[in-house]
Amino acid sequence: MTQHDILCIGAVLWDVIGRSDRVMRVGSDVPGRITRIPGGVAMNIAMTLQQFGLRPALLTMIGRDEEGEELMRAAGRLGCVTDYVYRSDDLPTDIYMAVEGANGLIAAIADAHSLEQAGDKILRALSDGTLGSVAAPYDGIIALDGNLTLDLLSEIASSDIFAKADLRVAPASPGKAERLLPFLMHSRATLYVNLEEAGLLTKADHADAPTAAQALIDRGAARVLVTDGGNTAAMGTAEGILTATPPEVLVTRVTGAGDTFMAAHIAAERAGENAQDALAAALVAAATYVSGGSPA
Repeated sequence: MTQHDILCIGAVLWDVIGRSDRVMRVGSDVPGRITRIPGGVAMNIAMTLQQFGLRPALLTMIGRDEEGEELMRAAGRLGCVTDYVYRSDDLPTDIYMAVEGANGLIAAIADAHSLEQAGDKILRALSDGTLGSVAAPYDGIIALDGNLTLDLLSEIASSDIFAKADLRVAPASPGKAERLLPFLMHSRATLYVNLEEAGLLTKADHADAPTAAQALIDRGAARVLVTDGGNTAAMGTAEGILTATPPEVLVTRVTGAGDTFMAAHIAAERAGENAQDALAAALVAAATYVSGGSPA
């Protein structure tokens, strides 16, 4: 099997994104550009990790339809290991659609139903001896996204096949933030959330990222990173709260910014950066991404 540095578990699909430089509202009909690119939280994280010189492997569901075959080829060209992808003859390849204006994300729909229906089939390589087993669990870094069902995420949080993994978990969107609850008191999980998602997990509103990070730690989280757009971000552990502020940039895109932050933080830590420098490096990478540049 192809060598890899990190596993990315979750959504790998096609992103269809319409962007306009006009301010938009409900019912707007404006000129712009429409792109179709490989996406999904797990894929976005993997693509960013690859830009930092790491070799990510994907655990996901991709259909055997025309869109799936094209996506598999694209993932391979982008430096992702696809040896462990579950391929379904019956389920179609998933898709995400978003509209962005000058005033940010207007609306988005994530159709990850096939990934949800595939369930634990996407994890077979971690239990059948290919990547690990109950007797010899996988002991590397795993980037995990909340596009999986709550049942499957709960199973992962308690499963022996993940007993030695360094779990890095993201909710995928505010609408799926509460799916991360099984990891809120998990001793090996690092949660990557934005301010809104932190509020949903703690069932409270927070004025800023440091306050939200402390609230998550108080709820039992082992380690959290909370972002708040262009405002101060925070990393929290039982030892305390670290903060950093992202550089000011002109925002040209927003979809994938959180995934870029997470991947850049993982890459910085893997390269040996200390906690403060890793947080700062991740914020710079995310700011570079939203301004239209390459994060690495």
